[in-house]
Amino acid sequence: MKANQKYKDSVFSALFNDPDVLRELYSAIEGITIPPDTPISINTLSNVLIKGLVNDVSFTIDNRLVVLIEHQSTISENLPLRLLEYIGRVYELIIDYEKRFQRTLIKLPKPEFIVLYNGKDPFPDYRELKLSDAFMDIQGLKRIEPDKLPLELIVHVFNIKQGHNTEMLKKSEVLDGYSILTGKIWEYRSSKKSLEESIELAVEYCLGKGILVDFIKKHSSEIHSMLYGEYRIEDEIAVVKRETREETWEECSKHEKQTIARNLLAEGSTLEFTQKITGLDLKTIKELSSAS
Repeated sequence: MKANQKYKDSVFSALFNDPDVLRELYSAIEGITIPPDTPISINTLSNVLIKGLVNDVSFTIDNRLVVLIEHQSTISENLPLRLLEYIGRVYELIIDYEKRFQRTLIKLPKPEFIVLYNGKDPFPDYRELKLSDAFMDIQGLKRIEPDKLPLELIVHVFNIKQGHNTEMLKKSEVLDGYSILTGKIWEYRSSKKSLEESIELAVEYCLGKGILVDFIKKHSSEIHSMLYGEYRIEDEIAVVKRETREETWEECSKHEKQTIARNLLAEGSTLEFTQKITGLDLKTIKELSSAS
């Protein structure tokens, strides 16, 4: 099964690529109502410049708030660092370059960092990840003022699996549908069905229950390929963990990540998607793609 590279690699990114859907999603997460006439501008990173940064969803609300949302099936403690890179690139895109040199203060949209978890491992309804947790101890190098950090970034992680954050899911039909679709894939996989069959059954289940029907029909030619590419990654990582005695993804060697990159490219994943998943530099991925 080959992924169609003309389309987004991620079902999540394709689902939440509409201002009205994003308005509903953010309102559900925050427990508020964003008026329908409030402007939403999508600025998701989707190019190969600046280290090939690609994120799931990024958008501004009323030009006053910039929101970055990632969906993850495994939670990395390094998400704050990755989102720091993303927000710098987003500001680079939405702020006029020449204004940065003016004497008066530039008003910036306030950033918000959200991760939606939908993996198979147990996870709480909500957890915070902080960039400052990664800072090294500098005791003895300077006089430290308590509770004052020169840089902080807080990531709000929500579990969107069925049975978690039910009030949030009720308020967003699309998010709830995505939760059901991905949950069904995990369910069928756990009953020893193949990945291809699990995806097919999950899609059929949603159609039969009237879930994400318009989206599935609109993307009928590529939804199976997108889902296959996403869940194939889980299989690849699981193999690496078994072969390396359960070491974390971050501890995997460059050679192991290159192996996963080759497999992703062979399945038809784009260079950007492969870079996002493996963390390898774009030059290495291009070389792997040319050699395959």
